Amino acid sequence: MNAPDTRSEPSLSVAVTQLMKGVVYRDTHAAAWQHLAALQPQVRDYVTVLGLVVVIDESEGYAYLKSRPEDPDLPPVPRLVPRRSLSFHVSLLLALLRRKLAEADASGADPRLVLTRRQIIDMLTVFMPPGPNDARLVDQIDAHLTKVVELGFLRRTKDKEPSFEVRRILKAFVDAQWLADFDSHLAEYAAELTENEEGAA
Repeated sequence: MNAPDTRSEPSLSVAVTQLMKGVVYRDTHAAAWQHLAALQPQVRDYVTVLGLVVVIDESEGYAYLKSRPEDPDLPPVPRLVPRRSLSFHVSLLLALLRRKLAEADASGADPRLVLTRRQIIDMLTVFMPPGPNDARLVDQIDAHLTKVVELGFLRRTKDKEPSFEVRRILKAFVDAQWLADFDSHLAEYAAELTENEEGAA
């Protein structure tokens, strides 16, 4: 008599391992997403022991781990999810992408937001200090783009023209309040940039 096929049974190890690697997306990690969806209570209990919290957004189709908020009644746990210190221009790019995502959602267009490399360069160039070497400026922007891809907020597409899909998990990390605060700093930065350009003229 053959042993029963258990490959289709939900696996806690598959769900947790994929989460430990990074964000789990319903569209790109279909198998892990199914295991996670079926074992949410078990996954939450498991990662709690590690000082982590699992965040699952079923409407947007992603899940990720974050550090448990500090609780004076609980013993401290070493941080497994590191805090990331982002440069101004990487933060700026995230804010601009988040705004584009909000505009796309408001228009009721395709839920997938895809921007070409050229569109992103044009979007960011406005806020970059002018210089004599345009090629160097583009190289700097490409470096910022690579960092955002590494953070998981952009995904390179297979389109003929270099393009990037804005991952919807960006909404979880850049909320409306963060964006509003950043907008005020951005206005100050833009004014300062204009003053510097006028002074150099």
